[in-house]
Amino acid sequence: MTDIDTVISKLGGIEEAAKITKVSTEAIRKWKQAHAIPSKHWATIIQATGLTLKDLQPNENNDNDNFAKLNNTRPAKADALLLLKDGTIFWGIGFGAYSSEKNLALGEICFSTGMTGYQETLTDPSFAGQLITFTFPHIGNVGTNNDDNEANKIFAKGLIVKEKITEPSSWRSNDHLNHWLKKQNITGIYGIDTRNLTILIREKGPQNALIFWPEDKNFDIVYLQEQVKKWPGLQGMDLAKEVTCSKSYLWTKDIWYWNSDTKNKNQTHYKVVAIDYGAKHNIFRNLVNVGCNLIIVPATTTAEEILSYNPDGVFLSNGPADPAATAHYTVPVLQELLKRNIPIFGICLGHQLLALALGGKTYKLEQGHRGANQPVKDLKTGKVEITSQNHGFAVDPKSLPDTAHETHINLFDHSNEGIASDIYPAFSVQYHPEASPGPTDSHYLFKRFVGLMDQHPSSFKKSLSN
Repeated sequence: MTDIDTVISKLGGIEEAAKITKVSTEAIRKWKQAHAIPSKHWATIIQATGLTLKDLQPNENNDNDNFAKLNNTRPAKADALLLLKDGTIFWGIGFGAYSSEKNLALGEICFSTGMTGYQETLTDPSFAGQLITFTFPHIGNVGTNNDDNEANKIFAKGLIVKEKITEPSSWRSNDHLNHWLKKQNITGIYGIDTRNLTILIREKGPQNALIFWPEDKNFDIVYLQEQVKKWPGLQGMDLAKEVTCSKSYLWTKDIWYWNSDTKNKNQTHYKVVAIDYGAKHNIFRNLVNVGCNLIIVPATTTAEEILSYNPDGVFLSNGPADPAATAHYTVPVLQELLKRNIPIFGICLGHQLLALALGGKTYKLEQGHRGANQPVKDLKTGKVEITSQNHGFAVDPKSLPDTAHETHINLFDHSNEGIASDIYPAFSVQYHPEASPGPTDSHYLFKRFVGLMDQHPSSFKKSLSN
């Protein structure tokens, strides 16, 4: 195989290589780190440089390919495995809850680059149906507590980490991560080379996977492979109905304050209906913090019921899986709300559903965005925000109608990160402004929503001003 730097040089350098292969410059740098170029780009590179297929194919003894070889032989100390749909097996040591036929950690494998917040990640409903590979090696070092959950339980299917979980080292901890997982029947595996696994996911894309930790140490590989292959995958899957709340309720908790409780310190001025497609609690806290009186409703709530609350605005929450799979019951509701000129603000899945309601389309990303280091550019101001993200699908900005426009882009791959309507008081973003990696780079979006509600007062709001 020809040296990666030589290939990039023949393409004209990093910037020109990115243009020719239609990827970001960050992707080119990752090629250099991995010492490999994804095969889907070989034809373009061969045409542009005159190189041969042999010049681009990895050598047989390339260390970076070792992880991709099937290994059915269980090492002596290993008592758990991670099995991928392509047949790759990683052996490790299990923790959390033992596996069984009724408790299989089966889903789509992904990786998250966040250095903190593993408890928030595991309890984020957007991770439903997914096995999370944490690229940061020290997971569990601050234990778990009752305050950092983003929902009432763990929604991730399982977790993969490099190092053994240590004893908690935080004054806030009230439970060991291992015990917390065991109580909720969640299986994890450690001792995995998460760097090689992450490279595999990055190069081959997301795929079905399974973590298996049997109490009897019996591994029926053929049976496990059948289970992995039978799992339908996230594309076309509607999980919003599974993670949404069962009935409507009020939310009053404000954001956290140091050395204080979470009682709302602000007077509520806006009645907001929040549609729960799999919402994170901290989003609700941030809405309360800017003066919203929240009524949380299930994902399947009708437009008539939402309108019966006479809201000043409607919030569309984050959530898991494929937005197109929920469109048959979500989009008609949103289109009816848009016609009523009610201010709408969406985040993550809510962003994608708003795009569908406006006439746009969504697609599955080749590589999802998961972590707390994603740079996003506001196209109006030119400012760059460091954002937290968790999504495997995206809005196609080219599919938007003339009555809507793109507002934000991802600086890693230039995918869409925000839209706004030109005829309705509605906007949305793909990332999570409440997660605060910036730390407050994106908090202005909650105030923007309030501004829209001031500009388009409901009859409820007008009654308060009289």
